[in-house]
Amino acid sequence: MKRIFKFYSIIWGVLFILFNIISFASAGWAGAEKYMPSFWIGYVFITLCFIGQIICTYFALKDDDMKKTFCNISLITISYTGLLVSFIFGGLCMIISPLPYWIGMILCAVVLVLNVIAVIKAAIAIDMVSGIDDKMKTKTFFIKTLTVDTESLMSRAKSDGIRAECKKVYEAVRYSDPMSSEALASIESKIMVKFAKLSEAVTADDFERTSSFTDEMIILLRDRNKKCKLLK
Repeated sequence: MKRIFKFYSIIWGVLFILFNIISFASAGWAGAEKYMPSFWIGYVFITLCFIGQIICTYFALKDDDMKKTFCNISLITISYTGLLVSFIFGGLCMIISPLPYWIGMILCAVVLVLNVIAVIKAAIAIDMVSGIDDKMKTKTFFIKTLTVDTESLMSRAKSDGIRAECKKVYEAVRYSDPMSSEALASIESKIMVKFAKLSEAVTADDFERTSSFTDEMIILLRDRNKKCKLLK
């Protein structure tokens, strides 16, 4: 994403230079002084929005995580919209240079504050969504990890009988409730202890012990799923 930002910053720089060329090369109103307070208020306002937009884009594209970048699109959209609005109101102040400075100042200040509020709201929303996503990852970590471990154990089985037993455990884990919580810590700890014993039995190619631990694992997983339903 940093590479995208580099290309974007080039486009941004070209547009900013173009804005400055138009601002200072264009003629003012006939018979009116161009560089009056209203002109500078509009110019500074648009420049600030330019800077704010590139800062927002940087924060939106600084991570290489596609999910985070997707969430940050709203930040880019809002800042870009704010820049366009600044061109309208700031441009009016620059074009109508005889406009009383206090009118231009109030107009630009109101628009700037609204832009800042919109960006802050978007940033808060993005942070909330990211926080929920992180919590979801943490709560599903146990089952996801156990699924990978049981699949690996199944591939290490030396006989068809033991492999069939491992597959039972794998299927039971695979279709278990993915959500976890602190209330399930005790039973999940028992499951991990039992899985360690199952792994030892599979490595030793001991069918009887493997079958016994398989049944115990499945019972523990069923109990966990029942508790998951009670917690919802």
